[in-house]
Amino acid sequence: MNGEAALVIVVVVVGLVVRRQLRTRPVRRTGALVTPVLLGVLGVVGIGFGVASVLKDRPLSASAGVLLVVSLAVAAGFGAARARTVRVWRGAGGEVLRKGTAATTGLWLVSVGAHYGLGRWIDHAAGAGVLGTVSLYAYLAIGLGTQNVLVRRRAVALEPGGVTGRLPAGA
Repeated sequence: MNGEAALVIVVVVVGLVVRRQLRTRPVRRTGALVTPVLLGVLGVVGIGFGVASVLKDRPLSASAGVLLVVSLAVAAGFGAARARTVRVWRGAGGEVLRKGTAATTGLWLVSVGAHYGLGRWIDHAAGAGVLGTVSLYAYLAIGLGTQNVLVRRRAVALEPGGVTGRLPAGA
């Protein structure tokens, strides 16, 4: 896949994720984890492909591996930060709702920029292949998963019975 096609895919995927974040929607027990799990599967495949692309030409350097782990930790950090910017409240019908804010969008943009920089650094450290570039889906999965788990935790606290309250099941 050439760089332009990859950029279009990144813009579309991130655009869809951010768009969904900005809509008011109910907090569900499992729905918040479906997208991160799907992105995670793509992320594992992507990282496998990225490692293979490096190994065609040379061994994978320790620095590239460490930078990949750092990148994924940064994703979790951004996810935690974004979770704090998502509004969570009880709706008129008693359901718990969520909606991202302008700060949520800003953090998404900074997060994607951080991945871009870290991805280039990973690819430079690897000396070959596209490991940093194709780790985007894993980065998105970890960041979005962290964000959704923390938002859900805040939502459960608004349910009757507090932390032991139950959210509706659903996708």
